[in-house]
Amino acid sequence: MEIKTDLTTNHSTRQTQKIKEENPEEYDNVRKMVAYGSKLAHSSVERACLLGAVQYTSVAYDHNYSMRGQDLEEAIQKDIEEGLIPFCVVATLGTTSCCSFDNLKEIGEVCQKFDLWLHVDAAYAGSAFICEETRHHKSGIELADSFNFNPHKWLLIQFDCSAVWIKDKIKLSNAFRVDPLYLQHENQSPNFPRQEKFLYLGRRFRSIKLWFTFRTFGVNAFQKHIRTSIQMADYFANLVTSNDNFELFRPQSMGLVCFRAKGSNDQNKELLARLNGTREIHLTPSEIDETYFLRLAICSTKTTYKDLDKAFELNLKHFKDLRETPDK
Repeated sequence: MEIKTDLTTNHSTRQTQKIKEENPEEYDNVRKMVAYGSKLAHSSVERACLLGAVQYTSVAYDHNYSMRGQDLEEAIQKDIEEGLIPFCVVATLGTTSCCSFDNLKEIGEVCQKFDLWLHVDAAYAGSAFICEETRHHKSGIELADSFNFNPHKWLLIQFDCSAVWIKDKIKLSNAFRVDPLYLQHENQSPNFPRQEKFLYLGRRFRSIKLWFTFRTFGVNAFQKHIRTSIQMADYFANLVTSNDNFELFRPQSMGLVCFRAKGSNDQNKELLARLNGTREIHLTPSEIDETYFLRLAICSTKTTYKDLDKAFELNLKHFKDLRETPDK
């Protein structure tokens, strides 16, 4: 979340400086700047815009819950006609709600057309790109200006750890270019001082835990872990579709299964409360297009197929109990 906030904020700073230099008369209109993301983008994207004092436009998604280039371009054109100043787009690879993937290639082409910064949020699903068979999801990544994923979510790294790539580090550095005497020292990099990488002047040393984990497991073990998680999610999805009481909200994606009991939103909310109340399983909910559903995510190396059988049996038991409970 910190990195997402930094990216949106510092690039609004960069655009602010550009406006100030090229169009001084427009400088007072900085608050007209607008960033874009899917309606399914993580809430931290909108939060970053609040912190950066810029506007945020949510873009519609298609039937696959994917933001497409045409919808993005229409939103941009509409804002331009209203006198707003587009500056940044956040594309999501693996949305939080249902692990859907925005069409990065289409979005990247639109960003190039309008000269907008393209940030890619792959917080969860980015770890899976270590496997060749998942990389089609990031087609168009060469058009991105920055890319972020969280190794602590699926790559066996303990919390917290976020990794970010910047295509042009000079642009990032310029956004934070403040050089007071008390921060200067003889060992600082003349080209890319540490304090010009982030909003904050210091940060914890996360690289060492990445290095030790990579050296301990190696690429083959990482790939096996990701593939096993996906296979287990597919197994649980099959349990759901094989029972008449449940249904998938959408096809299983990566290690996430989005499902619901066949019933009302209220029944599913009560089901979730009962399941989590057992302390034997913990699921999280989401709601898209007024449909409430449950989310089962597999990330741990200790999850077994027995665990998944038990999880589904708990779902079935508590849903049957729920149906037999008289309405109050």
